[in-house]
Amino acid sequence: MTNVEPTQADMQAVLDRQKKAYISEGAVSAETRIDRIDRAIDILKTHGTKLSEAMAADFGHRSLDQSKMTDIDGSIGPLESSKKQLRKWMRPEKRKSMFPLGIFGARSRIEYQPLGVVGCISPWNFPLAIFTGQVAAALAAGNTLLAKPAEQTPLIAQTAVALFHQAGIPKEVLLLLPGEGSTTGAALVNDPRIAGVAFTGSNQTASLINRSLAARPGPIVPLIAETGGQNAMVVDSSALPEQVVRDAIDSAFFSAGQRCSALRVLFLQSDTADTVLKMLSGAMEELTIGDPALLATDIGPIIDRPSVERLTAHAKRVEAEGKLHYFSPLGDGCDGGTFFAPHLFEIDSIDLLKKEVFGPILHVIRYSASHLDKVVEAINGTGYGLTAGVHSRVDSTIKALQQGLRVGNFYVNRNQVGATVGVQPFGGEGLSGTGPKAGGPHYLHRFATERTVTINTTARGGNTTLVTLEDETSAPQD
Repeated sequence: MTNVEPTQADMQAVLDRQKKAYISEGAVSAETRIDRIDRAIDILKTHGTKLSEAMAADFGHRSLDQSKMTDIDGSIGPLESSKKQLRKWMRPEKRKSMFPLGIFGARSRIEYQPLGVVGCISPWNFPLAIFTGQVAAALAAGNTLLAKPAEQTPLIAQTAVALFHQAGIPKEVLLLLPGEGSTTGAALVNDPRIAGVAFTGSNQTASLINRSLAARPGPIVPLIAETGGQNAMVVDSSALPEQVVRDAIDSAFFSAGQRCSALRVLFLQSDTADTVLKMLSGAMEELTIGDPALLATDIGPIIDRPSVERLTAHAKRVEAEGKLHYFSPLGDGCDGGTFFAPHLFEIDSIDLLKKEVFGPILHVIRYSASHLDKVVEAINGTGYGLTAGVHSRVDSTIKALQQGLRVGNFYVNRNQVGATVGVQPFGGEGLSGTGPKAGGPHYLHRFATERTVTINTTARGGNTTLVTLEDETSAPQD
């Protein structure tokens, strides 16, 4: 599938359809939405092969097992999470919570209403899981939405939308909007009928969207953004080197390093740095780079040629200013493709990295045990706050890093990729996003607006105690 840029007339027609559909969709019961989600879950589970084929046709930077685990299986979690939240705070036919005002004879309730027409802009590196997460939350809250996938991966989005429609979601409620971000995406964000935007991608693009929304006349429009990070892992001398190497390799190189949560900077305590570096180089020697359709492949290609060129330029610059310890050999059949060998560099300071490097390049920095506070200061100084990890068997070290690092997801003695929706709500702070966390208890709320209704129960006459009891029993229970 190629991206067909919609004309201005197309955009007008599509948004008019969405606006009209919202009027009826907002009145659809929560129970009906839950039924749709259940059907969508069943359909996605039974169409894994079709989704895998679409993913292989769109891109191939993950091996087969990684694709199934991160995207196919990962697309179910957001639906389950949205359904669970919808059941909790938008009970069938009620959609309200009751709160006493502290005044006899009066009750107040909060009702959750959809925002309206929502624009969902998803990235290429998780073309199904993140796409599904945005769509599931927007639909569960009762919105209509335009889903604009990354221009590199429109086919997987088209396949997913067709399956959502098969699950009973009306076509005018969920519309696919393929196209370039600079044109179609910009037109979507700037249209005054868009009542909210969910975006996952680069910090630079998120900033552009934020400025565009702020410049629009009319209401302030909510932006839910999850962006990248300069993700770090800190390893002290008490850590188990074998475990460190395994988790560092997984975090930095799987999916060809093309995850927003991927490890970019590894801080090694000087006492054990040489040992860990030698073991890392040995582990990288065993990596197989090549066709992701082959089960023997560990690492597939980079998404496109411009990305390879950026990684190559960065590697040349860092090699001139730092030290190259190892780079993995490319496998057979990599000639002419968009492959990039995993690299292991040692650098003196994180300040050498001016922005996120989205690919299989790991930068190592040595530190002294007495300067752990300087490590925290350096990591926080990047302004990013997505993921961070620590490998240590010293409780005080773990506590100091957990309390000191300003990151959305903190991992202890494990890798720092592959957050499971519903178990590990995911999202950053600072330059890494606005929150709330995807799959967390507050994510669905951001796709809705709150309205308070206050009732003077004494105005009805009769026994006010009985009226109050009736209100209390009708309230949904958590």
